Amino acid sequence: MEQEGLFGAAPAVTASGGSLAGADESYEGQPLAVRMRPRALDEVVGQEHLLGPGTPLRRLVEEDQPMALVLWGPPGTGKTTLAYVVSRATQRHFVELSAVTAGVKDVREVMERARRELVRSGTGTVLFVDEVHRFSKTQQDALLPGVENRWVSLVAATTENPYFALNSPLLSRSLLLTLEPLGPEGIETVFDRALADERGLGGAVKIDDDAREHLVRLSGGDARRALTYLEAAAGAAGATDDATITLSIAEHAVDRAAVRYDRDGDQHYDVASALIKSIRGSDVDAGLHYLARMAEAGEDPRFLARRLVILASEDIGMADPSALQTAVAAAQAVQLIGWPEAQITLAQAVIALALAPKSNSVVKAIGAAVGDVRAGLAGAVPPHLRDSHYSGSKKLGHGTSYAYAHDDPRGVVQQQYAPDSVADKQYYQPGTRGAERDYAERYARLRTIIRGE
Repeated sequence: MEQEGLFGAAPAVTASGGSLAGADESYEGQPLAVRMRPRALDEVVGQEHLLGPGTPLRRLVEEDQPMALVLWGPPGTGKTTLAYVVSRATQRHFVELSAVTAGVKDVREVMERARRELVRSGTGTVLFVDEVHRFSKTQQDALLPGVENRWVSLVAATTENPYFALNSPLLSRSLLLTLEPLGPEGIETVFDRALADERGLGGAVKIDDDAREHLVRLSGGDARRALTYLEAAAGAAGATDDATITLSIAEHAVDRAAVRYDRDGDQHYDVASALIKSIRGSDVDAGLHYLARMAEAGEDPRFLARRLVILASEDIGMADPSALQTAVAAAQAVQLIGWPEAQITLAQAVIALALAPKSNSVVKAIGAAVGDVRAGLAGAVPPHLRDSHYSGSKKLGHGTSYAYAHDDPRGVVQQQYAPDSVADKQYYQPGTRGAERDYAERYARLRTIIRGE
């Protein structure tokens, strides 16, 4: 199994020569996740692809090489922990800025101090910017002089997709490193260390295998959360005679898993994408899983309903035209009844859409038509179809030879409707699934009459 990820969170850093405030091993009253924070790269669990010999992070720590790094990963994967390890190892000044509280003035002051210190003593500065995605464009631009001139080695952390959250100039000057959640074996390693280490529980508490498995599963690959759950369970177990975390204790200590899903961040788009692709792939159960994840994370039900309405036309279309009615009805029901009852309606829609036959002929048809229009194939409307309800129109030949379809017993007549430039185009290519088989036969008959084929 994979062992990917880090754990822990660092307290605020200062510019006092590379030490973090409160980092000198005073753990009294600190959460377990803080007490068990790695102190060196060799204590880090997982992320081998970032920490091997010769990797940028390893060079930054061991060789003090100036560089700009962007650490991208979900919560609890160790972005701040890496900054903590760097702060302990580097001989440079270490400064932290939080994008939540720092402004452009703060960034410029740090850059100016770093420049002066580099000129005066030759000592560089490592600047750690937490939640850099919260910086505005102007604030991100203020980082550029220091990065370009190597006044600072930038270590920026973000939970958002950097290609959306960061300015291109800053991203192009930085090395992007992706951090991944820990696999189950990685969480197990974190538990083992925390249970045995004197900084952690020091062997005072034991844990049953089924309780351990339960906590590992609930952690969702987030080591900080895993240690928080373990600490809560250990506290409950400490009141028992044998100080053992049983499954029952673990379940009561951790009432439910906090769903690892950021409705305002990158995972919002990842989970939404997985929902749509699961329904498109006709996997009912996967669709319900992603619906539940988004619902439990507090997703706006109107967003879910809108996505289902789009899918009904995009991925089902004429294979089952009633799918659009189902999706629209679900969207209306969401507006009518609200949450949480609306999740039942959305679940019904997900099931119905996943089970429906699939066709993307509608989206392909309009895509092809739009493509021709954009390519300049927007010819003149045939004269017999032009408006003839104004004085003088008949002198122009507008509408004079128009054949009224209702005058024909079949309700359809041979007549050119499309401009000459696209008269022979066939945008709609019917599929063979579901109801579209019948529509394909009708389409062929009508096209034969209209075009005289």
